[in-house]
Amino acid sequence: MTTAQPFVGIRLAGDDKVVPFEVAPLDLRGRAVQLGPMLNAILDRHDYPAPVAALLGEAVVLTVLLGTSLKFDGKFIFQTQTDGPVSLLVTDFRTPDAVRAYARYDREAVKQAIGAGRAAPEHLLGDGILAMTIDQGPRMQRYQGIVELNGSTLEEVAHQYFRRSEQIPTRVRLAVAEMVTPGADGAGPRRRWRAGGLIAQFLPEAPQRMRLADLPGGDRPRHIAAPEPLRADDSWVEAQALVDTVADDELTDPGIGCERLLFRLFHEHGVRVFDGARVADKCSCSRGKIVELIRALPDDDLLAAMQDDRVVTTCEFCGTVYALSRAEL
Repeated sequence: MTTAQPFVGIRLAGDDKVVPFEVAPLDLRGRAVQLGPMLNAILDRHDYPAPVAALLGEAVVLTVLLGTSLKFDGKFIFQTQTDGPVSLLVTDFRTPDAVRAYARYDREAVKQAIGAGRAAPEHLLGDGILAMTIDQGPRMQRYQGIVELNGSTLEEVAHQYFRRSEQIPTRVRLAVAEMVTPGADGAGPRRRWRAGGLIAQFLPEAPQRMRLADLPGGDRPRHIAAPEPLRADDSWVEAQALVDTVADDELTDPGIGCERLLFRLFHEHGVRVFDGARVADKCSCSRGKIVELIRALPDDDLLAAMQDDRVVTTCEFCGTVYALSRAEL
């Protein structure tokens, strides 16, 4: 007697492709992803210290999971501004598939944090804000949600964002790993970055089923009595419990993949996966955009930036160097 194996004859998504899924009995929808070559190219380009690379990797995973949900041509932008050793994280997703990312950090402060054993994401970020922006183009109004960063991980902040801004019960898991393999022909070890993530949202047809209890210190006026405590929906309680069993190595292990992970989590209820969306390392910078940006500088600043009748500037995202002549500007 043989046992049927899931996914036999099915082409799995693999790396750098977001897999949407649905668990109908739990009213659950979401997306899962494993990032490999795309993330490795972004992080290798800047040679970040390992804890900074891991933190930016988490931001990229979250940006990809949220950006690929856009149903229109536009951009999703994730940005932190904090007082920690990593003062700035910027990642954006431009439909249909372009991702870019950049981190600004104090090298000496990061070195000290590593030496003191305080290189976890919440320590590197410190206090500040996280802004998530949806840009639908020049003729459309931007939507932006802002939450505080006060010693929280990016997973925790994402939960706060969805609870305050979207009011959709949401669970997020993020993980980043540096994979080390032996080098060929006596070369040193080969290091590659990988990451994975999962977002699950409770979206029942009956809106009252997805209501959450009022946040402490929320917007309810003081003269209005607090409502009766809301009972958590059993389906959402079970869904959260299942998502919370996911280990970091399950998210990053290429031998598991998104489909096998989703089957492990939800096979008892029946999980349905859909065609995924490929994502790629693509920067939106161009010579024309850089020229316009520099032309907008005040004359004194433009002259100060010139050396030998040209301005040389480097894109912080992709590292492309642009040398622009005085005549061009």
